[in-house]
Amino acid sequence: MTVELETRKALVKKYQRNGADTGSPEVQIALLTERIKSLTTHLIANKKDVSSRRGLQLMVGQRRRLLTHLTRIEMSRYREVIASLGLRR
Repeated sequence: MTVELETRKALVKKYQRNGADTGSPEVQIALLTERIKSLTTHLIANKKDVSSRRGLQLMVGQRRRLLTHLTRIEMSRYREVIASLGLRR
């Protein structure tokens, strides 16, 4: 369920705001989205894995809170992240 290192580095590089940025809301949202996609495919195959389903719900909630935080900071950055990740909101 973890995101591979190469994928993680590519996401950080794509969404970072400057060269040393690894913790901005954009990066965190992108990484959470990738983990959510991975876990969703796992749960389709393993319908009775309730503990992973709870983890998925927690990750979705965390991403929602980060998106809300980003709207309060700067709406244009929020719109860019939503469009590039293909999220509905």
